Amino acid sequence: MHRTGGPAPAFVLTFAAMAKVVAIANQKGGVGKTTTTINLGASLAILERRVLIIDADPQANATSGVGIPPEELEGSIYNVLINGLDVNEVVYETETPNLHIVPSSIQLVGAEVELINRFRREDVLKNSVVEPLRDQYDYILIDCLPSLGLLTINALTAADSVLVPVQCEYFALEGLSKLQDTIKLVQQQLNPQLKLEGILLSMFDQRLRLANLVVEQVRSTYGTQAFETIIHRNARISEAPNMHMPVVMINAGSRGAKNFLNLAEEFLLKNGETVTRS
Repeated sequence: MHRTGGPAPAFVLTFAAMAKVVAIANQKGGVGKTTTTINLGASLAILERRVLIIDADPQANATSGVGIPPEELEGSIYNVLINGLDVNEVVYETETPNLHIVPSSIQLVGAEVELINRFRREDVLKNSVVEPLRDQYDYILIDCLPSLGLLTINALTAADSVLVPVQCEYFALEGLSKLQDTIKLVQQQLNPQLKLEGILLSMFDQRLRLANLVVEQVRSTYGTQAFETIIHRNARISEAPNMHMPVVMINAGSRGAKNFLNLAEEFLLKNGETVTRS
């Protein structure tokens, strides 16, 4: 575990750049937000993009999932949001080259209450975390907690776009309209530039008729707003959190790793980039 104290040597910029900021959000739990954040981030990093994950969930699963023990941290995103700590003090390198993280901790549970009376409370994450780091990375991914509370609103205010993982199971689209309403509200009042990056179908089991029906329903309802790439149920993806590494770093040949590498390539192409996989 190594704190960067600023950009790592490999991240020296040769041109002016501003990261695209993507919030990974869905107020439903268990749909694969953290799994998507970790593995999309690692896949983009493997494709030689400089990536930062911001863990904005008190459960800190993204933090532990990239090999940073939350209980051993000297500082986390909480200290930046609430105590005004310089965010560069809590940027950590991971075992994945090109991938850094601003970690979370259980302290973040109280952040929404502590921010409630703050001036421009919806902009705290943007101003204290995202903007100071934006010129050091190509992509910044924010792992949101499963709610539409103040921390998620902060993430949507700071983001350029929202990526929405949707589980290929019963009630998959339940609550999606509520999330869309929240996105519209943020667009109207806080962040007019916010876009929908796409809807990602996850935890897909092609043997199940219901899963195939969900895919059909999402594609018929959202068309090209849904990613072509689908994340299948895969044992390697499920095992990765226990090993505290992204699946692409554990078994690059597994179906789960290939799914996320394909997603990263589709994501880059959608953002106007040329993709070459070495």
